[in-house]
Amino acid sequence: MDALDRVVKPKTKRAKRFLEKREPKLNENIKNAMLIKGGNANATVTQVLKDVVSMKNITRPFEDQTSLEFFSKKSDCSLFMFGSHNKKRPNNLVIGRMYDYHVLDMIELGIENFVSLKDIKNTKCPEGTKPMLIFAGDDFDVTEDYRRLKSLLIDFFRGPTVPNIRLAGLEYVLHFTALNGKIYFRSYKLLLKKSGCRTPRIELEEMGPSLDLVLRRTHLASDDLYKLSMKMPKALKPKKKKNISHDTFGTTYGRIHMQKQDLSKLQTRKMKGLKKRPAERITEDQEKKSKRIKKN
Repeated sequence: MDALDRVVKPKTKRAKRFLEKREPKLNENIKNAMLIKGGNANATVTQVLKDVVSMKNITRPFEDQTSLEFFSKKSDCSLFMFGSHNKKRPNNLVIGRMYDYHVLDMIELGIENFVSLKDIKNTKCPEGTKPMLIFAGDDFDVTEDYRRLKSLLIDFFRGPTVPNIRLAGLEYVLHFTALNGKIYFRSYKLLLKKSGCRTPRIELEEMGPSLDLVLRRTHLASDDLYKLSMKMPKALKPKKKKNISHDTFGTTYGRIHMQKQDLSKLQTRKMKGLKKRPAERITEDQEKKSKRIKKN
């Protein structure tokens, strides 16, 4: 049994807190990523990894995944990016994610063109800025490999989940375009200009990095395992509220159950036109007396 897999009983309070952090949770922690430089990585791949770090040991992921799973469990990281370079696969990037400290999805990308952050002399966004992700191209919705790649990129770059965001905080755009078998990755800074009205005019300024990628090998999880990894715990599922429905526009409708009402006792607005005449009152009194006599 692996040293990391065996059951360990904590001897101190600090060790107990550490093991409690590793236990399964209803709300997942913010996903951390490992960026691994291969033993044969060249300057291009190294610079790509450095630029990804600014945005956010020798191993071969497709041949042997044990080292990745070991580092994932040791550092509590569910995402990884591995860079390498060789004659058969030059300028190689492998991006993947873990489920229960085992490789779930892994996609290999080749770098055909690269422009670094340093090469584009523009102002940059501050570190920790939450990006807006844009995916263009039919392949991201049609092809299974590209669909998984889209999900993987969203996991990798989305950042922490926040309840609210201010308009001025929307200043960072990551654009992915799938066209003719290639993926074009561009990074822009969003500028809010005066437009003469309440809504500002938006301009995009490229700030880097810029990559032209090509899809190579893939290692995708089976449909059953993928569904299991996406399963939501029962405690987090919203409870269905009775007698409440929503239409296509998001309007909420509610149904109220009430007892049968006696409309004859309903209090109405008193108006002169609705007052009963003396003749009508006499007939009503006579009818009530006749009913009482019949009952007796």
